[in-house]
Amino acid sequence: MLLAQVLLNGVLLGALYGLMALGMALVWGVLNIVNLAHGALIMLGGYVVYYCYTLLGIDPLLALPVAMASMFATGYLLQRFLLNLIVRGALLNTLLITFGLDVVITYLGQVVFTADFRTINPSYSGANFMLLGLTVPVLRLIAFGIALLLSSALWFLLNKSGLGRAIRATAQNLVAARLYGVDPRQVYAVTFGIGAALAGAAGGLYGMISHLTPYIGSSLTAKSFVIAILGGLANPFKVILGGIVVGVAESLAALYIGPTYTDVVSFLLLVVILVVRPAHALRAA
Repeated sequence: MLLAQVLLNGVLLGALYGLMALGMALVWGVLNIVNLAHGALIMLGGYVVYYCYTLLGIDPLLALPVAMASMFATGYLLQRFLLNLIVRGALLNTLLITFGLDVVITYLGQVVFTADFRTINPSYSGANFMLLGLTVPVLRLIAFGIALLLSSALWFLLNKSGLGRAIRATAQNLVAARLYGVDPRQVYAVTFGIGAALAGAAGGLYGMISHLTPYIGSSLTAKSFVIAILGGLANPFKVILGGIVVGVAESLAALYIGPTYTDVVSFLLLVVILVVRPAHALRAA
């Protein structure tokens, strides 16, 4: 029964991990940018929800659309006026500028938000119910459902809408997309904005389940990177599945090895993939 409980917790947490990685996978697949500031955007989204709840009294779940809208605008402006300067450039250039952006956002976060640990604690944060002898945390179940909902929305956007066709065309063949009247700068900005919006939703949920500080970004970026490699960049549902794999692996590591080693598991999974299936990792990259 203990093992079943641990697996359940891992699946529920893993879906949130997958949601965190969705935005990175989207930007990586379309813009060919490994966004090292992705975790910082998750952090900012978490603080938007936190202050909507503490200052304005808005329920955290109802504040998620606010976080997504504000982070979409932030991501759109960042890409249009900064990252567009190096898009399709050398990989090192994109890594350097997004790393610098991460440092700047983290520093500004420390100045504005302070380094104190903060949590988003609505009245239902500790609620749970029993199912087949297992304890199901309501908030993690809600996060699981939102992750599936947003991944489904992203899949529908990419595969069933004109904007999605423009995004996929730009990612697959930039020259051909231009010939069909697609404006790559607009597509890139909207894509980065969508990635940032997904990060904002993930940040709000993460703040309800864990804690917020300006320094959480680097570890969340690393975790998102691993999940994007695991799930690939083309299918949102596979990214969520990659997150579930990481979540279950971390839960099992916490049970059998110790909670100190949970973050190590993600990188061990990456090493295993690079050794066993290097072609899979290359296709993702």
